[in-house]
Amino acid sequence: MYSSSQTDNARPFLTWQRILDWAQEHYRYRIFNRDEKVPARAGLLYLVHRGAIRLVGNSQISASLKQKHSTSRIPLVAAEEAFLGFVGAGQPFEIVAQSPFNLQSFAHIDQTAVIWLYWHDLDNWPHFRREVLDAFRHQHQRKLLWLSTLGQRRTIDRLLGFLTLLIEEYGEPCEQGYYLPWTLTHAQIGSAIGSTRVTVTRLMGKLRQRNLIQHYGDNLICMPTEAVHQQRA
Repeated sequence: MYSSSQTDNARPFLTWQRILDWAQEHYRYRIFNRDEKVPARAGLLYLVHRGAIRLVGNSQISASLKQKHSTSRIPLVAAEEAFLGFVGAGQPFEIVAQSPFNLQSFAHIDQTAVIWLYWHDLDNWPHFRREVLDAFRHQHQRKLLWLSTLGQRRTIDRLLGFLTLLIEEYGEPCEQGYYLPWTLTHAQIGSAIGSTRVTVTRLMGKLRQRNLIQHYGDNLICMPTEAVHQQRA
């Protein structure tokens, strides 16, 4: 089970502290409030020092089609932000420019701190460079699992698979099992699995009835240990 705190514990403190000192000295360190947009641009590398980043995307095709057919009777889905995942503390991310898709990043919780670098800046810390590349390889593998989950025919299977992946990646231990340490709205979950807020709310109720998920703390999502083991089997 992955925890965002494990990354900081695994990384040599001295190297991480040097990077922090360098970033602050070169004005490459910034703190964001919840839901504040991180002005990331393509070609740069970003490191989350603390907090969590929410990645979202939308398609300009949907927006143009909506405008083109605004007088027709063809039902169209509005161009909404689609939740693409989290980046936790100690993890890197980058924004890839690929028209007609638009990717953006937002601070998911208050006091989210981000460092930004050019890729050649990593030449100062060759061991850390290898660690960053390993982190991106891990993210790529998780995205393949995400795509496999989204290929499930039934919405409830996509929902349960999606929640399992999130909690496996970012879950923190609790007395019931493991919980997602950040809130996630039903609308955001719906955008991630290709469903609606109303459907997600209904299916979350079914998962709770089956004891596959529970509430924890201030409306956080928890997955009992037995349910996690069942999904892995």
